[in-house]
Amino acid sequence: MTAYRTEIPPDAVAPTRHPDAPAPGFVLPTHYANCFGCGPGQPHGLHMRIVVGEGCDLTATFDVTEDHQGAPGLAHGGLLASALDEILGMLGHLTRMSCVTARLETDFRRPVPVGTRLYLTSRADAVAGRKLYASGQGHLDAPDGPVAVRARALFVQVGLEHFTENGRAAEIDAIGRDPSLITHIGDYTVNP
Repeated sequence: MTAYRTEIPPDAVAPTRHPDAPAPGFVLPTHYANCFGCGPGQPHGLHMRIVVGEGCDLTATFDVTEDHQGAPGLAHGGLLASALDEILGMLGHLTRMSCVTARLETDFRRPVPVGTRLYLTSRADAVAGRKLYASGQGHLDAPDGPVAVRARALFVQVGLEHFTENGRAAEIDAIGRDPSLITHIGDYTVNP
């Protein structure tokens, strides 16, 4: 089994923003209607609004509600990691790499109370073959507020067959009947 690491290897190169990547300021659509991170089909999901930055970076907001609690009145750490995983994974929009998470390392710096708006950032740090290295963080109450959570991640580029061969048949069949469940930007299928 391959050991995945988030340390950038010496042969990695700087990520390149694809010429057809969405423009800065573009709000990325949900990639799948039932996605817990960005999909409207999840009543207690994160409902993140992810915006394209100038380079290979994204910003987002996540409003912590009572449905997101771990300890009383505080966001569940797993949900904070999910929010970072979502914004980090969406970097594939900019590099045109359809990727899945191979490793996610999360550091929790401060508690995040219910009622908080978390401001998230992510950036693609490097590419090595099919691997995309990324980092991100979440700030409390303002884009430059105190850092509550940080993450580093490794994503691996996969083809459509990864999803069709491993996804649950009912959902794959539903997409076949209603292709609008998957979002397309131009001629690029976003995280198919």
